[in-house]
Amino acid sequence: MGPSGVNHLSHPCIHGDFVSSYAERKSRFMKWLGKLFKGGSNRVGGGRHPQLIGEENMVWGAPARSLGDRGRAQKEKEELDHAIAISMAEDLKRPNGYRWRADTDEDLPRGVQDSLNPSAYPPYTPRQFYPSGHRVCGGCNQEIVYGNYLGCLDSFFHPDCFRCLSCGYAITEREFSLSGRDPYHKSCFKELTHPKCEVCHQFIPTNAAGLIEYRCHPFWSQKYCPSHEHDNTARCCSCERLESWNARYYILEDGRSLCLECMESAIMDTGDCQPLYHAIRDYYEGLYMRLDQQISMLLVERQALNEAIVGEKNGFHHLPETRGLCLSEEQTVTSILRRPRIGGHRLVGMRTQPQKLTRRCEVTAILVLYGLPRLLTGAILAHELMHGWLRLKGYRNLNIEVEEGICQVLSYMWLESEVMPGSKSMPSTSAASSSSSSSSSKKGAKSDVENKLGEFFMYQIAHDASPAYGGGFRAANAAVNKYGLARTLDHIRLTGNFPL
Repeated sequence: MGPSGVNHLSHPCIHGDFVSSYAERKSRFMKWLGKLFKGGSNRVGGGRHPQLIGEENMVWGAPARSLGDRGRAQKEKEELDHAIAISMAEDLKRPNGYRWRADTDEDLPRGVQDSLNPSAYPPYTPRQFYPSGHRVCGGCNQEIVYGNYLGCLDSFFHPDCFRCLSCGYAITEREFSLSGRDPYHKSCFKELTHPKCEVCHQFIPTNAAGLIEYRCHPFWSQKYCPSHEHDNTARCCSCERLESWNARYYILEDGRSLCLECMESAIMDTGDCQPLYHAIRDYYEGLYMRLDQQISMLLVERQALNEAIVGEKNGFHHLPETRGLCLSEEQTVTSILRRPRIGGHRLVGMRTQPQKLTRRCEVTAILVLYGLPRLLTGAILAHELMHGWLRLKGYRNLNIEVEEGICQVLSYMWLESEVMPGSKSMPSTSAASSSSSSSSSKKGAKSDVENKLGEFFMYQIAHDASPAYGGGFRAANAAVNKYGLARTLDHIRLTGNFPL
């Protein structure tokens, strides 16, 4: 929508020139000239010349004339009227705005003299004049001395000085837009203010009520036409942004789409994920939450993860898309052995292998969906490791809000340590953060793009609308902020609930 105070004007300007009284003055002048010529042609021996009284009243003496004299006088009058008509027709053929004008009545006699002395001024040459009021151009701040002008915004402009604030070209159309006192071409103003869809890059259309209606992502502020929610436009499985028509997304083998920014740091196989997994275990150790047992970690496809969920008797899962799982049952899981290769905009050629998971303790393995960016993969690992820690430490029969809420807190804390190092007051968190960043530091410092993704994943956790993951996180986070992580965990062990 355009800003308030915007006007779209039709026929907005007063077009004019500084010879608005030309017709009136020419009429008066030609009357005076005609009378002068009449007087000259009918003078008698008395030698009495006309006298100027006021502006137009001529008084002179003339003898009585015969009918022949009247006929000659009438003929002379008709010839003079014809000459005047020809002169006026020629005057109208001159370029617009270049009409001769005498500014005061005292100039009229001088005008007669000039007309009788052609060498004084070349014919049809415009004379510069300074109109009453001395109008100043609002564009160039120079005085408008003759020619056409525009009146708008309580100011006057040379036609070439009335320019669009956006493109800088003169506004010649009869309609234009105003924002405050700034003029724009209507097309330029629409380009500046009318929202464009970031998917199809067209102006977002108006709805049946004539209003501009669009969708906007609450974090990324991506604006798009409502129709793209139903026209099979691809959405990134990681950051949730819709695919732009000029930036193709990658298609994973299980059908998910991945944007270019998320693809930059995506972890594609179990081997690539091992350094990150050990860094997060070190992070837990820095929080005095050491995991004594070795828990297997596997990267899997969506289908393998869904099959594992079906075989898991206990545990809670974030629907509709589960991206991680802490297994307690013995199962055979197909894990990703070798990362796929890029073929066009598809990832193909992935090698998998079946792996039997035997139960040596309360936790069998941690499964994570492949193809997600590093920070999101780490956040999922931190969440699932917390499930494993709770089971290994004897936290049993917790309700879903308490268990998922405290697991989300650990996920959020790890992301915070990666995106905003030093933001937590706990020294152990900072020490673990430097350790957990080791895998990314091998590739260089995290980019602004990756940090922004991390902020989005934190935003997702904080604004989750589900009662277990969203409501549970907010209750757990409030308890940790008030009492600290250790006291909160002790209270959960004793009561099964968060401290108030």
